[in-house]
Amino acid sequence: MTGRLEHPEATGDRHPSRFRQSGLRTRHLRAHIAVAVWAGLALTAAGAQQTLPVARWLAVHLFLLGAATTAIVVWSEHFAVALLHARRPDERWSDARLAAVNAAVAGVLAGVWADRPALTGAACALLVGAIAAHLVVLVRMGRRALGGRLASVAGFYRAAAAALIAGTVLGGLLATGRAGPGTYAGLRLAHLHAALLGWIGLPVLGTLFMLWPTVLGVRMAERTTRVARRVLGLTCGGLVTAVGALTLGRPRLASAGVVAYAVGVAVATALFARTVRGRSPVSAAAAGMLGAATGWLCAGTAADAAILAAGPLAEAGEHVGSLVPALLAGFVAQVLIGALTYLLPIVLSGGPRERAALRAVLERGWPTRLITLNAGVGLMALPLPEPAGTAGMLLIAASAAAFLVLLVRVLARRDGGVGAGGPSRRPVLLGAAAGTVLVTLAVLVAGSGGTDGPAVAARQGGGAVTATRTVDVVLADMRIRPGRIEVTTGTALRLRVTNQDAQRHDLKVDGGPATPLLSRGRSRILDLGPVTANRTAWCTLPGHRAAGMTLDIVVHPGTGTVAAGHGGHPAAAGDGPDLTADFSRGWRPRDAALASGTAAKVHKVELHAVQRTVEVAPGVRQRMWTFGGTAPGPTLHGKVGDVFEVTLVDDDPAMGHGIDFHAGSLAPDGPMRTLRPGQRLVHRFRADRAGAWLYHCSTAPMLQHLGNGMYGAVVIDPPGLAKADHEYVLVGSQLYLGTPGSTAQVTKMRQDAPDAWVFNGVAAQYAKAPLKAKAGERARFWVVAAGPSDGIAFHVVGTVFDTVYKEGAYLLTPDRPGGAQVLDLAPAQGGFAETTFPAAGHYPFVDHDMRHAGAGAMGMVEVSE
Repeated sequence: MTGRLEHPEATGDRHPSRFRQSGLRTRHLRAHIAVAVWAGLALTAAGAQQTLPVARWLAVHLFLLGAATTAIVVWSEHFAVALLHARRPDERWSDARLAAVNAAVAGVLAGVWADRPALTGAACALLVGAIAAHLVVLVRMGRRALGGRLASVAGFYRAAAAALIAGTVLGGLLATGRAGPGTYAGLRLAHLHAALLGWIGLPVLGTLFMLWPTVLGVRMAERTTRVARRVLGLTCGGLVTAVGALTLGRPRLASAGVVAYAVGVAVATALFARTVRGRSPVSAAAAGMLGAATGWLCAGTAADAAILAAGPLAEAGEHVGSLVPALLAGFVAQVLIGALTYLLPIVLSGGPRERAALRAVLERGWPTRLITLNAGVGLMALPLPEPAGTAGMLLIAASAAAFLVLLVRVLARRDGGVGAGGPSRRPVLLGAAAGTVLVTLAVLVAGSGGTDGPAVAARQGGGAVTATRTVDVVLADMRIRPGRIEVTTGTALRLRVTNQDAQRHDLKVDGGPATPLLSRGRSRILDLGPVTANRTAWCTLPGHRAAGMTLDIVVHPGTGTVAAGHGGHPAAAGDGPDLTADFSRGWRPRDAALASGTAAKVHKVELHAVQRTVEVAPGVRQRMWTFGGTAPGPTLHGKVGDVFEVTLVDDDPAMGHGIDFHAGSLAPDGPMRTLRPGQRLVHRFRADRAGAWLYHCSTAPMLQHLGNGMYGAVVIDPPGLAKADHEYVLVGSQLYLGTPGSTAQVTKMRQDAPDAWVFNGVAAQYAKAPLKAKAGERARFWVVAAGPSDGIAFHVVGTVFDTVYKEGAYLLTPDRPGGAQVLDLAPAQGGFAETTFPAAGHYPFVDHDMRHAGAGAMGMVEVSE
């Protein structure tokens, strides 16, 4: 056996007449026209980086998922028939499978492009079904076939189909937003490996076992079958390990899997190297390209393994992503050029003499083209300064263009003098399709590196400009901070966008400007101009918007501008704290969870009245008067009939303090008296009534003591209170900055002009650090309005309360048909509201007095599946 590729009619079809009548050639022609169409669309997307949504993603997937998948489905079935000496499958079902694959790919791409997760998910399911059917055909073909020397090579095609199924499932999770921030990086890497090393790498590697000796014009090595089986085991086992480990977020285990894959590639490469003889190959150019392509696959998998072994998933994802252009050019492009160089003369020629003439044209200047292309790949792959990457792209493009010129000459020569309907029309169309694919591949490689180009900044809107606002927007942890910006009509808005994530992101404003893909630490400014209508901005990478990377720009009439904290509501205007800023390093939010009550009937607590400097807003530290070192003080929790024995110690050397528990009923003369510094007293009360109660300093002037942080909550469960999945305590209050007790601060208190409104003592803390829950879980929010002057209208966006308990009485219970939208509390009142989160998402909670929400009384509940 020479190992040469023979005509399909001589390699296993037992009914040549049927083969001729079946229209197989017509089917292949249609398939390759589809390949050319997908490649042409990829070329269009690659040239529209700044105007087409998710252009780079579309370009890569139009080529790899559209063009490459169509070609692999057709040729893997074709080669399996030849290798296994099997009966060819019913062509009607083959056409149906191929049509389903193309329809599914179109659905996936359209769903991502139009941001329709439901369409994307349905199309992914169709693609999984079509490829699963393709896999079943390949498996059945092997069971019923006579078999041949290279029958094991068909195993590469079966494994590739399984890899595409896995890659499609993972890609669907990413594109529909099902992958949360914590799993996105691992799933993205798993998807990348399943697609590139599995669906693309395995069939190419398997085909090389028969194509390589054919190109060399030598007999196939005796141990080829044994080596092919060994390589299949190593590559498949390694790929399964890598994809599984990355899905679970274990990059070092994944590195071991990639090492096994790389060893398999190295074993195959060693066999190919030993196959080389001293005699001249049939096509030196094809042999050089195929050999160089195999070398880049070895280098790419080795680098991949090293990257996964070295760093965390997010950083590994960025570095592995940088290998993709090198693999596209070094591996995929060179395999394509090498295969075309050898196969086109066979397909297009009418005899040995014409074949030699056509091959001579395609091989013209091949050493220079080979060196140029591989030098370009090297410049792109190595960590060199930016001019080197640009030079590498130019070299790759030059080499690809040179081959394209030769390809056009061959096609023109072969079709010379033949009319459009002549017999040579099919090979010309086939060659034209190959040329389109090659050009697209070159453009894709060139476009892959230009991710940090200048931002597209266009002024939008109209009307008079009342103010100019520049807002810092941070892209990190699959979130955009702030998540909402509020401005007045006509405000000239500029966004200073910075990516602080290990993976790349961009920001696109609906109907307006967009940044390029930004690497970590890179920034761009988007100038929206005067804003007169609500706008939305988002990260265009597939799945990122669905996962929550969105920004709302909301326009209101009036004066001034307001910027929101993450999750959804505006920050303080004027001289208030900047809620778009970050908290200090090491800052931790107050735990809002209500601690479980104990079985004890007597609760002994010691509270120390002390002054503490704490962070009360992002980057803002304030001297506070506190119970127990926190404002609010600790939450006390018990049942009706429990006794609370609270020892108050005045550790404030500057002033006296007392304490008043609204949950108790007793004469205030002694228990609520003011202590001198260093004194202590025991305040004992019995909780005879259920409710959410306020406690606070009883020393005059109480406005200042409450306004500076001396308050807290007591929760007494109503009898028979059902268990909830989550119980949160939120104490709402006003925040007055400045020196405690100073004239300026007291004036603000008397005028009811706080600097911010807060939950649990810190403005916007739960916008920066959302509360956590799961879809379908019941949450109970205990709310106390500490004032000192303003009440609360507590509301959770996206939900309806089915239970409301206020001031000791149920206003609403689940057995009633009605619902509630707010829990409204006057100063010093308390209660709770319950809701069930209907689905995963981000649910802002606010004081629905929008002055309060806009100045810090807001937060977020992040609900996962």
